[in-house]
Amino acid sequence: MKPYTNLLLVATLTLVASFSPGTLYFSPVRGVATALQAPHSVITPRSQKLQPSSLALSSSAVSEPRGGASTNEGASIPNEVFNLVKNIVGAGVLSLPAGVAAFGNHPTALLPAAGLILFIGTLSAYCFSLIGRVCSMTGATTYRGCWDKSVGTSTSWLPASACTFKTGVANVAYSMILADTFKSLASTAGYTITRSTSLLSVTSTVLLPLCLLRDLKSLAPFSLLGIVCMGFTTAAMFIRYIGGSYVVPTGKFVKDLSPNLVPAFGEVGIKGAASPKAAILLCMLSTAYLAHYNAPKFYAELKNNTVKRFNKMVTLSFTACISIFIAVTSIGFLTFGSNSAGLILNNYSERDGLATACRIALALSIVFSYPLTFVGIREGIFDLSKTSDADRVKKSTPLSLGILAVVTCIASQLKDLSFVLSFGGATLGNSIVFLFPSMMFAAAVKKMGRKDLEGEVKVTKAVGALGIVMGIIGGFQALKSL
Repeated sequence: MKPYTNLLLVATLTLVASFSPGTLYFSPVRGVATALQAPHSVITPRSQKLQPSSLALSSSAVSEPRGGASTNEGASIPNEVFNLVKNIVGAGVLSLPAGVAAFGNHPTALLPAAGLILFIGTLSAYCFSLIGRVCSMTGATTYRGCWDKSVGTSTSWLPASACTFKTGVANVAYSMILADTFKSLASTAGYTITRSTSLLSVTSTVLLPLCLLRDLKSLAPFSLLGIVCMGFTTAAMFIRYIGGSYVVPTGKFVKDLSPNLVPAFGEVGIKGAASPKAAILLCMLSTAYLAHYNAPKFYAELKNNTVKRFNKMVTLSFTACISIFIAVTSIGFLTFGSNSAGLILNNYSERDGLATACRIALALSIVFSYPLTFVGIREGIFDLSKTSDADRVKKSTPLSLGILAVVTCIASQLKDLSFVLSFGGATLGNSIVFLFPSMMFAAAVKKMGRKDLEGEVKVTKAVGALGIVMGIIGGFQALKSL
């Protein structure tokens, strides 16, 4: 396909996405202090991350702030939007073109793909809202706290386990990306190494020392690298697409690619979305939009956190994320079609200077983000095992070594990033994003006797059921793709 014939398609899809979430309706719920008490000190995995991302909706009918913020302190809406987008948009976005390639091989497959990105983004924003409203009703300040004060403490291990193991999946994905990236960088430098050697080298010399750090505050400034890397990578991909550097057979870098990475297109377009394989993209998106365990923190940090201001922040944030997802997915798929790799940067030639710069930026971003997510696994395991503070100090190093060994072993055996993200999204992402919020909201409404919200409870239960169905189909299709 000629690049310029598809520019209008990309622009149109992104433009449509930029207007869509504004139509979201988040039902207001009255902020009421309740007697549903639970410890506020419970650690939720990923609450250790140094980049803020959380929310908790208060009522549009109540002007005073909730969740610990005040009208004179807290983050502005622009700051919150930037932090939430930074929390959501990451390296996983680079796998989305492969999600489209799972069910289509014609550029028109992007039309239903954009619809799915918009659909899941809208549902994710709504469920983000539900968690905030539970916080407003119960006074909870963490994801696990929402569960404790709504569903109950006896089963609080369920969301805690899901968050912990989903964080583990994120670290496996990070290790896989680093293995591929450093292998490509070594090849560019003139050294031939295996993927396993690449992974073991970066793990033992870089990741291990960082993961053993006692204080991660020094890594906080590097959290900006993720969003900077994605902006640079998107621009580089667009430049290569416009320039035709990978157009078959005349593209400058086409001859460098192995047959399974050469751009390939066919005739399966819009109709491909009717295939069960489209569920792979759906589950990948559940992972891509995942930031819900940080929802209470965003609400608490929002200045003058009324529901109106909070919903404005959520709408702007998810609008930006949906637009970015559609842009990256479109450019990657329009460039490589059905041969889009699980990590789209793997499609680009090792002689491509722009791609090399992207790989370096991606490597730096992940290296400094890795320990921030790694600590979520470790603290989550300590939390689930109810380990005392004194024992945590003693067991921190051996547990870190064990976790890193397991993650590295798994990452060395798995090579398809799209499988890891889709299967992780099917089994854990859908639960955290769709199922658990609907369960918490329904339980909170019941405990508070809010009969005016019983109609919406039915809607949230349908969303939770949809998450289960998508998870079953997506998980099965992901396993079939192995």
